[in-house]
Amino acid sequence: MAPLQTGNRKREVPAPQEAAAGSSSPGSAAVDADGLQTPKKPKRPAARRSLVDYLKGREVGARVRAGLPGFDGELRSFAVRKLPELLRERELSLGTVDKVFASQWLNARQVVCGTKCNTLFVVDVQSRQVTRIPLMRDRGPPPARAQPGCGIHAIELNPSKTLLATGGENPNSLAIYRLPTLDPLCLGDRHGHKDWIFAIDWMSDTVVVSGSRDGTLGIWKIDPDVFQSSIARHSDAGLPVYAHIRPAEVEDVPRAGTNPGNCKVRAVAFSAKRQELGAVTMDGYFHLWKVRNTLSRLLSIRLPYCRENVCLTYCDELSLYAVGSQSHVSFLDLRQGHQSVRHLCSREGGTSVRSLSFYEHIITVGTGHGSLLFYDVRAQKFLEEKVSVSQHASPRPTGRRFRLICGRGWLNPDDLRMNYFGVLGELPNALYTHCYNWPEMKLFVAGGPLPSGLRGNYAGLWS
Repeated sequence: MAPLQTGNRKREVPAPQEAAAGSSSPGSAAVDADGLQTPKKPKRPAARRSLVDYLKGREVGARVRAGLPGFDGELRSFAVRKLPELLRERELSLGTVDKVFASQWLNARQVVCGTKCNTLFVVDVQSRQVTRIPLMRDRGPPPARAQPGCGIHAIELNPSKTLLATGGENPNSLAIYRLPTLDPLCLGDRHGHKDWIFAIDWMSDTVVVSGSRDGTLGIWKIDPDVFQSSIARHSDAGLPVYAHIRPAEVEDVPRAGTNPGNCKVRAVAFSAKRQELGAVTMDGYFHLWKVRNTLSRLLSIRLPYCRENVCLTYCDELSLYAVGSQSHVSFLDLRQGHQSVRHLCSREGGTSVRSLSFYEHIITVGTGHGSLLFYDVRAQKFLEEKVSVSQHASPRPTGRRFRLICGRGWLNPDDLRMNYFGVLGELPNALYTHCYNWPEMKLFVAGGPLPSGLRGNYAGLWS
């Protein structure tokens, strides 16, 4: 087996906030005992350190003086906290697809999505046009007792945004597409997982990891140059021919003695800074591996809240994992010599955590009750609603959690199960996926009805 070259992952993670500039100047003159100044160096012009001066300078492309980069950190921090209050929803129609499980921005106006009904498509958030992407098929026929498909649960772009990894027509298979054309490149099928793929993450531009219900992690090495000749050829039917690959490594996830049959991998997250891979399994455990030439397991932790652990995210800046469960978000700080697990309750009216994302020190929580919550990790509290008591006074916090309530979306009116859940307006959508386009200050949110027997979808652009 060839060793893996994982390299350093180039996530678009902002630099740590720098300290604000001090008030003293290195070029100031010395003062003697008589109070007379004894200049040793030519006095520099007074530096302009106001926020207004900094922004004006940045508009005209002026070089930032030493000490002023702290403004960047302050502005990012302020924008992250302020943005949720400014977002307004515009619903997007997706037709009759069932439950959007995964999404990623391709560029400033296009989002690629995967659904429970095994549909891969691109939606243009400006024109609202929806374009379906053909799925890749396995080489051989499906097994005689093949389980019904679970759909596409994961979509991930590599750091350079040249490759996209997702599921194939068979949800057990890993499909790789070339960007920006979305041409099929290769498919990992019969030599890979034996059950549905639930999680995907890139560990470098050419190495991707997949997590499956069969209790394994697959490590795949993708070399576009190797498959170039295959992509250039076409079949007699005019369809592109893609390569079929096998994993470079398959790692079994440790099984708990109490429930060994439920070690299904539900979510994974890679730390490029620490070169570590975290995974959450359905038996309520968090597992951590060190990524070298192969995976080397470091630890396994029983989570304090282990029901429906379905999402996981990681913040490189804070060295913090976050796991979403039925009613809590658990934070894991696993740095060497400092291992701690703390949690916060996210329950609101029987809701559950269905999607998580980190940016700076704010974690966005997509719930099963149709709302988005925002938690400030540094302040250790949710962002709060604010109310203006007068025109001349600043808005004051109300003590209630700030929430964005998503729209109704589409729900199949012919579903017989509607008799059990009442009218449409009383059934919120679970927010299974959300993704930010921070340069454009936009948030894409999608999902569908939480009950598995109901067919429907929701998608919205918040900007």
